[in-house]
Amino acid sequence: MPKKKSPLKLIIILSIVGVIVLYGVYAIFLKKNDETPAVSIEKVSKRTIVQTISGVGKIQPEKQVKISSESSGEIIQLNVREGDTVKANQLVAKIQPDIINSQVLQAQATVQSSQMNIATIQAEITRNEADLKRVTELYKKQYASKQELDAATASYETSINRKRASEADLQRTISSLSQIRASASRTTIFTPMSGVVTSLKVEQGEKVVGTAQMQGTEMMVVSDLSIMNAWIEISENDIALVSYGDTAEVTIDAFPDKVFKGVVYEIGNSALTSGTGTQDETTNFQVKIRLVDTDFKLKPGMSCSVDIITDTKKDIIAVPLRAITVRLGSEAGARGQKPEGGEQKSSSKSDDAPKSNTNKKPPTIIFLYENGVVKQRKIKTGISDKGYIEVTDGLSDGQTYVSGSYQMVSKVLQEGMKVTVEKEGAGKKRSGGKPQ
Repeated sequence: MPKKKSPLKLIIILSIVGVIVLYGVYAIFLKKNDETPAVSIEKVSKRTIVQTISGVGKIQPEKQVKISSESSGEIIQLNVREGDTVKANQLVAKIQPDIINSQVLQAQATVQSSQMNIATIQAEITRNEADLKRVTELYKKQYASKQELDAATASYETSINRKRASEADLQRTISSLSQIRASASRTTIFTPMSGVVTSLKVEQGEKVVGTAQMQGTEMMVVSDLSIMNAWIEISENDIALVSYGDTAEVTIDAFPDKVFKGVVYEIGNSALTSGTGTQDETTNFQVKIRLVDTDFKLKPGMSCSVDIITDTKKDIIAVPLRAITVRLGSEAGARGQKPEGGEQKSSSKSDDAPKSNTNKKPPTIIFLYENGVVKQRKIKTGISDKGYIEVTDGLSDGQTYVSGSYQMVSKVLQEGMKVTVEKEGAGKKRSGGKPQ
């Protein structure tokens, strides 16, 4: 029978194994801490920067008209279908005119009645005028009394006033007849412009409601498809960069292999706000781009994405966006830089006084690579595209800078830190090759 190991020996063996494991972990940890960061570096070079502002929206025609009914009734004739091409003043629909026709007849009868009433009053005026002349002659010869003269005068003047009132009533009935006839003419609907019926919302036999004062039932939409535009929304942060006449590249979902050229011709002044009062509140402005290409069968409502070219600069110093960062308190790391125009000045008591940095914008920095060490350099930037940004001050052509990664540049690297080069020019390969 084998002899069992004592618990004391087992504990000793396990302790030795534990010490070895801990030592290995500690050694790996020390080795890891001793390792210098590996970075990618590039040479400062010049390239072309095309700054663009992007937005999404819909394709819309330059002009479209909603045709609504101004008369109520049943549609007894519909001459177009959706997609048909129409010309200006073309008859497209008719509404049952029976009710309005009866109103026309009633108005005509009222006008005739007013005219006959005026004729009757005119006859009465002629008679009263003759009576007045006769009584006047008799009164002069003292064969008629003053009372009889006054009565004849009053009868004549009353008939004159009645005629004036009847003439005014005749004008009112004539105006009413004209209005009803105009309403009757609206039972036949014509197109106000040439174009294509892009929306048809009624069918023959349906009843529509309409008045001359307000919009009635919307029957159809006629659009001029000869000039098409892209309506997009641009963020309030970017709208100041957009100008009239800026060129644009429009990609329409229905034609993925075609890039349409366009020009900015309208910039909205009223903000379009969504999600008001919530954390998702956004403020955009509408921008309209006129498409230059008109040989495609574009339709209103097609989705599109637009890149507006706001600025282009050639042969300028530019670096990848991931190579720069913004850090608070980075001035301390850049103390090695001499101020412009001479050596560093000695500090004074006034220099040591605390200053408010509330409104001070943190500087933009890049890390230069010199003999295995990185150094912070404050730079000034200009326009940017989707991968590179212009450097207007702080870099010279031919200098070497750390090009990535973004995590390394923004978090890890510090002033004077030793680094190893991962692969010179690796950043170029990741950003699409050689500078333009």
